Amino acid sequence: MSNKIKCSHILVSKQSEALEILEKIKMGGKFGKLAKEFSTDTGSGKRDGNLGYFTKGMMVKPFEDVAFKLTIGEISEPVKSEFGYHIIKRLG
Repeated sequence: MSNKIKCSHILVSKQSEALEILEKIKMGGKFGKLAKEFSTDTGSGKRDGNLGYFTKGMMVKPFEDVAFKLTIGEISEPVKSEFGYHIIKRLG
């Protein structure tokens, strides 16, 4: 397993919002477009939610635990951290 991965995420404050966005993705909504529209992480939101590459220890633990288990192209269920609820997509 690589110790450096690349992910995008959509961050929102409520679990209900995260679940609604996840539903939109499952119905064919584009992850990047939804990130631009809904993510409260405005830095990555502008870039389709792209966080770039990171290694273990760079992200908050709940986020990292899920991100490193995803396969490339896979999208997580909402993950709760101190920042809110993340939907994570593994890019590489």
